[in-house]
Amino acid sequence: MYLPRDLISKLYIHLQKTRHPLSPPVLILVALEPDALSGYGDLERAGRELVTPMMETRGGTGGVVVCLGVGGMIDMGTILGLEVEGEEVGFGGVEVWVVDSHRPWNLANVFGGYPLEPAPEDAANYRARAPEGVTAGRIGRNYKPGKGGIVVFDDGDIEEQLGVERDAYLALVDMPDIEDTDDIYGDSESESDGEPEDPLPQPGQKRKSWNREDESSDEDDDRPRQKRRSNSSTPIPDSPRLPAQRRLISLQDPEMITSDAIENPPSSQPPKAPSARTLRRRLLRMRRENVDVLRKYYRMGTSYSEPIAAMIYSLASELGREDNDLLWLTIVGVTSMELYGRSSAGLAVTVRSSDSRPTNGWMGVRGARLRQLLRDEVRRLNPPEIASRDGRVLAENAGIIPTTARSPEDTSIRLSPEPKFLLIRHWSLYDSMLHSPYLFSRLRIWSESGLKRLHKLLAKMGVSLVQCKQSYTHMDMMLKKELRTKLLKYASLYNLEDMVPAAETDGRDRAGAKDGWGFVRSWGWRATLSAQDVVVVIGALLEVGKNSTVTDTDARVQGSQIQDAEDDNGVAESQEWVSRFWEAYDALENIDALKAGLPTAQYLHRAIFRTGTSLIGKRQIKHLHAFRMCVIKDGPDVPLFTHPAALTKLALWIGEALAEQEKDTTGKLAHGGRGTPLVVASLNEKRGVYVVVGTGGGGGPDMAFLNRELAKEKKSAKEAKAKEREQRRKDKEKIREEKRAARQAAGEGVDEEDEDETESEGSDASDSEDEDEAEEHKERGYGLNKFGSAFQDVVNETNARVRIDSFEHCVVEVRKEDLSGFLESLSMKAVVG
Repeated sequence: MYLPRDLISKLYIHLQKTRHPLSPPVLILVALEPDALSGYGDLERAGRELVTPMMETRGGTGGVVVCLGVGGMIDMGTILGLEVEGEEVGFGGVEVWVVDSHRPWNLANVFGGYPLEPAPEDAANYRARAPEGVTAGRIGRNYKPGKGGIVVFDDGDIEEQLGVERDAYLALVDMPDIEDTDDIYGDSESESDGEPEDPLPQPGQKRKSWNREDESSDEDDDRPRQKRRSNSSTPIPDSPRLPAQRRLISLQDPEMITSDAIENPPSSQPPKAPSARTLRRRLLRMRRENVDVLRKYYRMGTSYSEPIAAMIYSLASELGREDNDLLWLTIVGVTSMELYGRSSAGLAVTVRSSDSRPTNGWMGVRGARLRQLLRDEVRRLNPPEIASRDGRVLAENAGIIPTTARSPEDTSIRLSPEPKFLLIRHWSLYDSMLHSPYLFSRLRIWSESGLKRLHKLLAKMGVSLVQCKQSYTHMDMMLKKELRTKLLKYASLYNLEDMVPAAETDGRDRAGAKDGWGFVRSWGWRATLSAQDVVVVIGALLEVGKNSTVTDTDARVQGSQIQDAEDDNGVAESQEWVSRFWEAYDALENIDALKAGLPTAQYLHRAIFRTGTSLIGKRQIKHLHAFRMCVIKDGPDVPLFTHPAALTKLALWIGEALAEQEKDTTGKLAHGGRGTPLVVASLNEKRGVYVVVGTGGGGGPDMAFLNRELAKEKKSAKEAKAKEREQRRKDKEKIREEKRAARQAAGEGVDEEDEDETESEGSDASDSEDEDEAEEHKERGYGLNKFGSAFQDVVNETNARVRIDSFEHCVVEVRKEDLSGFLESLSMKAVVG
């Protein structure tokens, strides 16, 4: 089931009304974010140990399970153990709320996932047995919670974009099972690619469903798949899951009687109904078309929708519970999505441009709107001051980066013209610029000539190396005041047009909207940090840990400590990650703990800079058929990149630099402006596996519509094509009616040849519609990261031992000795839409 955006507070209000010390429990399951720190194996274990005992049928009292960033792409009823094979009634009073930004959705959660009502005599199909208030999976205002089920919180995408998938899914739900063994087309090859049928359930028994995981496991059963999946908890979803409860329905087509035949009924027998062969063929065609719709949806590629932090803030707004603390956490959550490359194109490099296109940057138009909404909320909850108490213009209003609070009690959130530097308040200006991924790619800092460009930029700005290597907070005040003006003056000389955001007085700013401005919060005199600073520190605590050594000299010792803490199965590693999660969680509420993590963040990004510089400078990045690839297997920093999130940061860092190289070499980005995808593998020597991450080249759905004129031409051509097709259909129908009337006048019925002709024309029209639909799917899937599907295909085709267990489907683990074969097979796959 899905909860529409306009009813987002409905279930929460019900929970508040029914919540008391003796009420059923509320369990919160959350991904150890940022990125892929936990997986489906952990989720399945939580279901077995925590969720299943809550079921009323297992001796529990029911309850609510809230999943944040977890489960949107997997069948939750099955993985949590709420739907059991052979049992028709499931969930046992346990209601699962899924708030997730991962896409695609698992459609079983969206349009199914509800406990079935008793079957009425007149209509026993799946949809008719939905709870009161649930229509086609949509929860209405008269829905009454408490019986259990899977509830997906819709950010708007389901109702706006999944109409075709909804119709296909619901059509398949109640479509009768039919064996596809006969040669009904007269050509055995025509059905060679038909879908295998599941066994029909016995009365009162739950049939084996078409899960998204079932397709890959049902094919090629003669292969040694168990060996290949020996250390894989859950395969990547690939095919649609249909609900378990279905019934046979009648397919009696209405008789085709023309108006002429009605006015002049023949004296002979009425025309005969379509034959069983025709009905059977129509059913198989409908089934195949609907299955193709769902398969295309699942294989479009992975992407991200609205961050869950923004969804939770929307819920708080509906309840009137929003405040500065919640707003700040929302800003941090949204910022983390951007820094970790989570965009509408999936995990991908941010494509930046010097023009002012609305689709430029993270999540395109949608991201820009979201940031503007957050800026409006900051203004509403933190009314801006025009001038300080002594009458001077405030620093941020003058375009100066604020580094201190306004008073000892100041905990406000402010807008700040943040440059694209890293930890500028907590580093020197030189180190902040040196370790910025934006400047690293634009100035080519991995080379000696790139370093000279950086030094020359500082010289033109009138900042000496001695001054810029001091702590930024202790720099000369006049230099800090003039920094933004000087950056804007010389940015165009080095292709750095969007290095500094516009100010309210700039012509580029839209009526004071402060596009591109960042967010800063103060904790009195104790600290002032930007949202980006917080995300960088929190990420480092998750990926490295607060007890890490932070000096370059001791990097090898740190790596040894990390590896010695592991065991062969990675259990100790997982436990360490969980402890880091709680450290990071506490740091969100404790400013002293957050400040203590700053050296760890600097240490991690020094390692990213060193490794990225080495890989590019030594030309260790290979260009394969479908993507670029590099392997990290030696050096003092290798242990850091066995963590998926740290490896993702490195991959995005390198990917942005490669995109700039492509533009230098060819004048444009490859793959239609989306850049070349990148695969980065890092060796975990202790466990004998490589952690592999695949990032897209950037772009995404928004870029498919940049050329509005082209979009208009496509629309016009499509309409003309539809009119032409309709006219052809009418002409053929007229001829066919004349023939049918003649046969009826002669006392003949509708023969098989006439049926075949009708079916053939219907098939031709369907094929044309399929072409249009395929074009629509292509636009929807434009630029999406397809590494998840590609990884699964490689597992199905090879003997590579691969662990696919991450909520981030473009992150996998491959056995050390299988990496070369895995990459070779992967190089032939389509990895970007």
